[in-house]
Amino acid sequence: MVMARFGSLADPPATFALAGVRVIDPSTNTDAVRDLVVADGVIRNGDTSSGIPRIDAAGLVAAPGLCDLHTHLRTPGDEQAETIASGTRAAAHGGFTTVCAMPNTDPPLDDPLRVRGLLAECTHAAARVRVVAAATRGRAGEQMTDHGALAAGGAVGFSDDGVAIASAAVARQVLAYLGPLGLPLVQHAEEPNLATGSLMRGGPTATRLGLGGWPASAELAIVERDLALAAETGGWIHFTHLATAAALEPIRRARASGVRVTCDVAPHHLALTDAWVAGDRQFAWENGGDPESGAAGLDPELAYDGRCRVNPPLTTREDALALLAAVADGTVDAIATDHAPHPPERKAVPFAEAAPGMIGLETALGIGLAAVAAGQLELSTLLAALSTRPASIIGESRSLAVGCTTDLVVFDPRLSWRVQRSALASRSANTPLLGRDLPGVVRLTVAAGRITYDAGLIGSE
Repeated sequence: MVMARFGSLADPPATFALAGVRVIDPSTNTDAVRDLVVADGVIRNGDTSSGIPRIDAAGLVAAPGLCDLHTHLRTPGDEQAETIASGTRAAAHGGFTTVCAMPNTDPPLDDPLRVRGLLAECTHAAARVRVVAAATRGRAGEQMTDHGALAAGGAVGFSDDGVAIASAAVARQVLAYLGPLGLPLVQHAEEPNLATGSLMRGGPTATRLGLGGWPASAELAIVERDLALAAETGGWIHFTHLATAAALEPIRRARASGVRVTCDVAPHHLALTDAWVAGDRQFAWENGGDPESGAAGLDPELAYDGRCRVNPPLTTREDALALLAAVADGTVDAIATDHAPHPPERKAVPFAEAAPGMIGLETALGIGLAAVAAGQLELSTLLAALSTRPASIIGESRSLAVGCTTDLVVFDPRLSWRVQRSALASRSANTPLLGRDLPGVVRLTVAAGRITYDAGLIGSE
């Protein structure tokens, strides 16, 4: 058996040629079968006469390297759940070449020295790490951090992720300050008073399970407030892990009127629904549920699984399908994993005590390809939402054009893989997808011209 191997950004630049690979590059609207040549980490023309190793890539797909706008690397302070090494290896295994580390660490990423220190630890990582720094000190929502100094230290955005900035006055101040910097406020859209006591999405299934329901208005209230603040200040608002259809139309209207607004949605909000808390294990586009009550039937073996607790909660089937349609029409700019690793003891507890969040770096592409297979998305649209579009939000380019430094994922759409502990590079395995087969096997990831993951395509050790 050929063993997969991981590399790092500190490795020598790669040289190889993929013969007959299907190249899908949203940056140039390319979808063609051709040879793809990489020499010293740079994409060259198709001439392989210089002795570049040539690999038969028939049936494989090559696309720009994926970019995740929302990753929890748990460093500093919670390395039992994830480390920079394990988290970036999970990224490379999933086809990601850049991840944005979120600031809800211990201590939080609210200090320029802390941000610089984290980035200094990432020189030998298996993916580029960017930092979304805390918008307020201690993520307490009261006093702004030094946004200018944090930006100079490498921050690509600002967020109190895990909580919204509850004070409209503070949110307005942040947006006004960030406007001239050209950086976004990445807002976790959840009005805290409306969300108090909630454990899962409000509705018939929550009622059947006896769990406190999270209303869609909790998200909508912050979305509408911050769109108004962004319009007034000229700041850039980015809503992360949207989970309701109700938020989409205000975003469309604001964008049409010139407000600078972008947004992302997590793969689990596109595919998994509130019915999973009751034990259902069908994706949103598959048939299921109780047509008479509107609630999912209870599976006593799988119900109340703490791995299904996320924040914002898993959404309704109707909202999931609306969010998928919004990815398809471009209202949603990006698919971002909200990769949130936790050790087993935080999930194997009663549902109300489970830590919110699930891992997603290694399953995002597979979930997306399942949606493509079901006719919910075009493959090129999926790849744009995972690569070129999120990269542009943080100021990175993604292209497979000749002369570009290679940022690349190669996957086999004909194969599937089973999500299981032994197949994951993450330090944690908190996902209800364990035991499920997902389409698409990543064969190669190249970041900044370096091979960061190779499943025996180029070579093995």
